[in-house]
Amino acid sequence: MDAGCYAVHMARTFGGSTPEVVSAQAKLRDPQVDRAMTAELRFPGGHTGRVRCSMWSTHLLQINAKVVGSQGELRVLNPVMPQNFHRLSVRSANDSRVERFSRRASYAYQLDAFAAAVLRGEPVKTTPEDAIENMTVIDAIYRAAGLPLREPS
Repeated sequence: MDAGCYAVHMARTFGGSTPEVVSAQAKLRDPQVDRAMTAELRFPGGHTGRVRCSMWSTHLLQINAKVVGSQGELRVLNPVMPQNFHRLSVRSANDSRVERFSRRASYAYQLDAFAAAVLRGEPVKTTPEDAIENMTVIDAIYRAAGLPLREPS
């Protein structure tokens, strides 16, 4: 679930809340190392989601999100490393468009946010509570896949 923390965070962000893990399946490298994970999610509002992540796969790097609603669809390609390649597309019954953004590295934005918090006391964008919520979902995914929780080393 190394890369899975990003997928879980995107699911929580786009889903608008912390989901329940309905089921999960892992592919293992060995009994202590998961190399891929898929989890089915259900949000309090009744909508569903799926998280798929892998650090060892036959696919080249794929980082994307798809949100389908009653009025249309949002697709985001590579939101975590826009400096390499990215695209955001929105489609509805009446319109479709593609957006592109700065190729500035996401790490530069993280550094800006950190400096703003430390130097000017601006609010932190990702709180410890947010990290705990993310890990709560990741732990639930491990449990649903029948795997032991990962302990800090």
